[in-house]
Amino acid sequence: MRFSFVHTHGSGNDFPLIDARGIALDDTQWARVARALADRSGDVGGDGLLLLTHSDNSHIFGMRMFNPDGSEAETCLNGLRCTARLGFALTGTREGRVRLKQSDAGARIVADIAPGVATIETRAGPVSLNPGEVGLVTQQTAPFVDAPIPGLPSARSFTAVAMPNPHLVTFVEAVDEDELVRLGDWCEAAPALIPARANVSFVELREVGHAPALFVRTYERGVGLTDSCGSAMAASTHAAARTGRIGWGVDTAVFNAGGMVRARADADGMVTIAGNATVTWEGAIEVDPDTGIAGPLTITRQHDDEVAAWSAMLAGL
Repeated sequence: MRFSFVHTHGSGNDFPLIDARGIALDDTQWARVARALADRSGDVGGDGLLLLTHSDNSHIFGMRMFNPDGSEAETCLNGLRCTARLGFALTGTREGRVRLKQSDAGARIVADIAPGVATIETRAGPVSLNPGEVGLVTQQTAPFVDAPIPGLPSARSFTAVAMPNPHLVTFVEAVDEDELVRLGDWCEAAPALIPARANVSFVELREVGHAPALFVRTYERGVGLTDSCGSAMAASTHAAARTGRIGWGVDTAVFNAGGMVRARADADGMVTIAGNATVTWEGAIEVDPDTGIAGPLTITRQHDDEVAAWSAMLAGL
């Protein structure tokens, strides 16, 4: 089967994105396509595969996201911005509700965060701090908020957040990537404490122009150490407000290895993020959905202007 797609990124979190509204494949076949296209050693590569899916009575369109290992994520907020941009362009709209795997979110086009950097705002939640909804198998029913988690191989204090995908967030003086990877690898092995695995984020509290800011480094479930994870930035912003490190309803710059977004956590559990949805190139490729074998890639268009605008923004950070 020949797939046309756009290669896109949100804050450095990059994906091939397919308009799947007219494509009939089952979940197993899509998982094979995802493993083929998101493979960094292949011709395309990405942090996962995004699918734009059909509308329904409540949603202007939908989004699915498959990780490079073929598992499907409950949500992906960097990917949501990218998918929403394509969906808005194809439907001639500028805002609406978008259906996700287990929830939905609002999305709309807003003013560019930098010249030439297309920007989408998403609003997701409410988050849950219920340990069971985060996926923790524990007798504790009270939320873990800036507290040690018994059974976790770390003495650090964590806030456990469902976005609805699971996140363990801890605040550190300085990110130790080796420590983060060790803990992420432990969670990735699906231990009894959290058998569905979890995203793990180490977060530094910073200051930009006398205002609080966050730097988030994440080991993403099904991906590994990643330059950016949108739901992790949302979970970290909520955790920072929940623990008093930033205020509720305060616009906050959230940085990551891939770039930055503007974020706001509200006391009702909703989190708003505005960030780039950059198209870098477009292409087409043959993939057999029954075997996962990919043919040669054809690049049909380069978006050098968007790449340059994003690079200029990064240079100014």
